[in-house]
Amino acid sequence: MTLYYSLVFLLLVSEMALFMLLIVPLPFTIRRKMFTFISESPLVAKLQYGMKITFIFILILFIDSVNRVYRVQLELAESNKQQSAAVLGHERMEVQARKFYSQRNMYLCGFTLFLSLILNRTYTMILDVLRLEEKVKAYEGDPKTGGKQSEKLANAGNAGEIGKLKKQLAEKDRDLETLKKQSEGLSREYNNLGDKFTASDATPKKDR
Repeated sequence: MTLYYSLVFLLLVSEMALFMLLIVPLPFTIRRKMFTFISESPLVAKLQYGMKITFIFILILFIDSVNRVYRVQLELAESNKQQSAAVLGHERMEVQARKFYSQRNMYLCGFTLFLSLILNRTYTMILDVLRLEEKVKAYEGDPKTGGKQSEKLANAGNAGEIGKLKKQLAEKDRDLETLKKQSEGLSREYNNLGDKFTASDATPKKDR
């Protein structure tokens, strides 16, 4: 196995270990601290950026390995059409060996890319579950919830969402104040009209 495929294998093993760490049932406090650290650490952010570039190279290796498997299949089909049995046996062993290595590299790169997608999706789902647990505990009145750490976890992956909600809430408050002022103005106008109508209705009775 060449050096870069050995590195891909080490990355695959690391992804498997990380996936096991994500699905291990941990206490809520420890899990919250761990995901808060992952979401806010600048070192982890740089590592994620480097991993994205690495996965691009792995994708290129995967495409190359698929191409090699296809070419080996064509060579194997051509070797089966040859007449000489001696040449057929010798070349067939060589082609079968290259087919095995090409398929191994294809599966290695493919599973590494596939597991990276699973890890990304699993991390997002666990983060959503933690935010929902925070909300449930807050509704139930758990004193352990709240604080800066809870707010940071709730904001992880939702940049600008709270700001939009606050802006909408402020607009609703302004609309409510406007409606209150309009209601007060209409009430005053109604009272004034009522007083004028009462005064005009009482004047003819006095003249009589």
